[in-house]
Amino acid sequence: MASLKDMRVRIASTKATQKITKAMQMVAASKLRRAQTAAEAARPYADKMGAVIGNIASAAAGSPGAPALLAGTGRDQVHLLLVCTGERGLCGAFNSAIVRLAREHALSLLGQGKEVKFFCVGRKGYEQLRRLFERQIVEHIDLRAVRQLGFVNAEDIAKKVLARFDASEFDVCTLFYSQFKSVIAQVPTAQQVIPLVVETPAGNGGPATAYEYEPEEDEILTSLLPRNLAVQVFRALLENNASFYGAQMSAMDNATRNAGEMIRKQTLVYNRTRQAMITKELIEIISGAEAV
Repeated sequence: MASLKDMRVRIASTKATQKITKAMQMVAASKLRRAQTAAEAARPYADKMGAVIGNIASAAAGSPGAPALLAGTGRDQVHLLLVCTGERGLCGAFNSAIVRLAREHALSLLGQGKEVKFFCVGRKGYEQLRRLFERQIVEHIDLRAVRQLGFVNAEDIAKKVLARFDASEFDVCTLFYSQFKSVIAQVPTAQQVIPLVVETPAGNGGPATAYEYEPEEDEILTSLLPRNLAVQVFRALLENNASFYGAQMSAMDNATRNAGEMIRKQTLVYNRTRQAMITKELIEIISGAEAV
């Protein structure tokens, strides 16, 4: 049985941990507001970009001059998985959920005889994926030095991906990130970005509106598609950032509650042990007095 001194040290240590988790919860809560606002502000722009490209792409459907980012390479053999995770832990299952989705997708592709490559953005995803796919990881970007995410960070990632696509290093690219829903709900998401999957706009029953483009659709798409890739990556980074702080806030709240419960149990054991020792000493004193 542990001594009373050891128990006091353990209780003090747990209380210190509780203070740290409480402080981290408050910091995450304050940063979450800004991150959530940024993520929500990026959604309409990214959605509208997709809608504009969808309209232009539908007009360019079947064109022999359609850009490769839209038409693809004509093959489906080499897949690049662009996995975006956090740089830090202490956020529950946030990082592992994204990695799990990417890993399942990779194993499914490998089972079909495809070749898989990984492009990791974020330290935690890289550390987890290299345990199983170290040879397949072709690039890793660390954003720990970035204090505030900007579009320039997404552009840098997009340029690296496009350079590998232009070098015919892969045929299909899928983006993995966590979509922010609420503090307690972050949804791991997989989105194919190369070749772009264009969703046909839902018709309203009326005749389709015809547009004339100048310059031609193919020329517009050639400049717009790389921009769209950067926009989608930027959206993923912002969604990830909000999801990280939401997950960390929830995890630190649970840790604070668990520390409080542990302190209560440790204090109860300490009091019972102390009372037992006092009772034992009293019995020994009384027995000694009676013997005299």
